[in-house]
Amino acid sequence: MLNIVAAFMAITTAITYLNYKFFKLPHAIGVMFGAMMMSVFIQAATYFGYPFMEYAAIDMISKIDFHVLLMTWILPALLFAGCLTVNVSDLKTHKWAIAGLATLGVVIATIVIGFCTYQVLNSLGLKVSLMYCFLFGALISPTDPIAVMGILKNAGAPKNLRVTIVGESLFNDGTAIVAFAILFGLVKSGGEPTLSHAGLLFLQEAVGGVVYGLCLGGLTVLLLKTIQEAHIAVMVTLVMVIGGATVADQIHVSAPLAIVVAGLCLGHKEFNHMNEYTHRVVNSFWHIIDEFLTGML
Repeated sequence: MLNIVAAFMAITTAITYLNYKFFKLPHAIGVMFGAMMMSVFIQAATYFGYPFMEYAAIDMISKIDFHVLLMTWILPALLFAGCLTVNVSDLKTHKWAIAGLATLGVVIATIVIGFCTYQVLNSLGLKVSLMYCFLFGALISPTDPIAVMGILKNAGAPKNLRVTIVGESLFNDGTAIVAFAILFGLVKSGGEPTLSHAGLLFLQEAVGGVVYGLCLGGLTVLLLKTIQEAHIAVMVTLVMVIGGATVADQIHVSAPLAIVVAGLCLGHKEFNHMNEYTHRVVNSFWHIIDEFLTGML
């Protein structure tokens, strides 16, 4: 596993450097472009009789547990880094719009995408069940908070629009998980959905994630109030993100939603109690983690 991590770190760093020196594109777009060019190069090498790089890539990817990698390591860290730059007071001002988009908006998007996917696939002669199309809709309906924050920051969007969309992208995870879990259960069992089942899933994943996140954030705030050493504060936040996401996965609550809530607790309350140097070091550390993991992802 360490060899795989080292390989991805090297590839990410190399592509980031090439983008900085030659492509001059925004970070996320430039890294994606570089990765696509590398994929084309590997395919071309295979076509001309040198398939060893493709075999190595397939072998590497087949050994990755993407659920653990994304849900326990990458996504919680990216979400936490994003939360540190969010103004909680602004979120409160737009709470009803954010709540509506993160719940009803996700459900509507799932239905619309599911129907459209079903129609397109069937028009192409691909007979796919409507339930599978809804499952696909639940997968891609939630907006990606990392991409949203990066694009809106670069585009110079109006503040009200920026706060609403960023807030929705941070909290839509709970609704999406419930929708996906219900649809996945129906696909496996062939049964009918029930309101009680949907309610229990929502309480467990979404509400449970919020409550757990509040406890996790509150505990971390109490710890950080006793710390003025920058490197220890960084270690505490790092353990909170990785350890907190691992525990959330074990108790079956939404890890991303829990880390978002915990991150907002820290950003709203605790940074006022840190000295300027500690505050700057913690922010700088998570900014670097954000840039690096975005490129790796």
